Amino acid sequence: MKQRDIQVLQEMGITYWQVRKPELFPNQVLPVINLPAECKLLFITAEELNEHDAWLFGRILSSMKLTPQQALSLPLSALDQIAEHHLMWCWFAGCQGVHPTGCQVLNSASLKLMHNDPSSKKALWQQICSYDS
Repeated sequence: MKQRDIQVLQEMGITYWQVRKPELFPNQVLPVINLPAECKLLFITAEELNEHDAWLFGRILSSMKLTPQQALSLPLSALDQIAEHHLMWCWFAGCQGVHPTGCQVLNSASLKLMHNDPSSKKALWQQICSYDS
């Protein structure tokens, strides 16, 4: 299943099931996620974003000179299914994982926590700026 299809299902409130122990099903082929060429930032989080979180996410994207169309959100469990990509950034919010090769990595608190914590916003901004030097 393509990532866009997964996102459409999530937006409709339909659960997308993933096998946690694929070794139990040796004949099953894991789906590969093909990111669109315009995707420059991959946002990894375990939480669903509400409207307030989406607003903050959009503000952070614009400060990075990115548009919402250039960003995709995935759960941590889907990282190992990513095929070729053109990512510049991989942002882990409230979780840790192994990032796709060839991209700059950001780590932050979840967006829900960032709303009321200026120090976490500052720490994220410092990470972003460190790549500009």
